[in-house]
Amino acid sequence: MTETKLWNIRSFRPDDLAVCRKLYVEGLLGGKLAENDTGLDIDDIDAVYMHTDGNHFWVAENPLGEIVGMIGVQHHEEGVGQVRRLRVRQDHRRRGIGKALLEAAIKFCQENEYLKVALESFAERQTTIEMFSKLGFRHGNTRYFAGKELLYFYLDLYSGPPRPHKENGGFAGLGR
Repeated sequence: MTETKLWNIRSFRPDDLAVCRKLYVEGLLGGKLAENDTGLDIDDIDAVYMHTDGNHFWVAENPLGEIVGMIGVQHHEEGVGQVRRLRVRQDHRRRGIGKALLEAAIKFCQENEYLKVALESFAERQTTIEMFSKLGFRHGNTRYFAGKELLYFYLDLYSGPPRPHKENGGFAGLGR
């Protein structure tokens, strides 16, 4: 028997902010920010993700319309979409919601002609790391913050020679 999809992935709306903040806090390891994180983007998701070119934020809703997951993409580096804030509510994990959110982020990166999707995760999040691997992400390197392993993962989207860029006839992924 196949499981019926019981959630909807949609773009963030400003009235989602309080629930997204709660998901963010619930997902903090040990209940506190990591040394490499300010959390400032969560205070204004609309401005950071929804009104900045190359960035976007999604939420996952259950059939009751409750937000049970979230994910964002930020564009800081040429040709790279950085996945941020992947969270799934504790009572909704292991149902494919995280995978669906990550797939939405990857599709966005492909549509924006990024060459690579990148993300980081602490080694303690073993189930999440397994999901990254199943979706084709590769482990790039490991850094240490506050005695914890922070793993960098990437997914190459580039295939073939550079394509003409939609807007200006230049080539996608090449520095300007």
